[in-house]
Amino acid sequence: MMILLFFGKSFGFSSNLRVICAACGAGKKVKFFDFDWRAQTWNLLFLVGAIVGGFVASEFLSTGEAVQISQATIQDLSQLGISAPESLQPDEVFSLESLLTVKGFLILLLGGFMIGFGSRYAGGCTSGHAISGISNLQLPSLIAVIGFFIGGLITTWVLLPLIF
Repeated sequence: MMILLFFGKSFGFSSNLRVICAACGAGKKVKFFDFDWRAQTWNLLFLVGAIVGGFVASEFLSTGEAVQISQATIQDLSQLGISAPESLQPDEVFSLESLLTVKGFLILLLGGFMIGFGSRYAGGCTSGHAISGISNLQLPSLIAVIGFFIGGLITTWVLLPLIF
């Protein structure tokens, strides 16, 4: 973070989508994507590094054992009709079979739209605001992170029981 601040860069993952769209020529049709995306190519390296790092961790640093979660969490999941994960995440939520159901597809579509719209509306994603914005002592980032936290609590305690 200190190196990014030193070079006047800001950290965030959601800005990569804007850079990719601009690099593919979206700026010819939409003014939002009409900017000098070449100045942001360093951020694409960060994106590639995150993908490669995730692959390396998954393939070479993982034991293949199920993720260890508390018994209370397993009970809470079972009340929602979700069994304890046998690998990294529960199959009832994160599997091809659940995606091919109407409910799974709508959850993915609605969740993707809400994350995309929310990131754009908030001027960045959770990682950008929480890591970069707060370390820069930006009040809007603090407000955004508080909003993300409240949204997570509402989703966990109100929406998830309604969905599942």
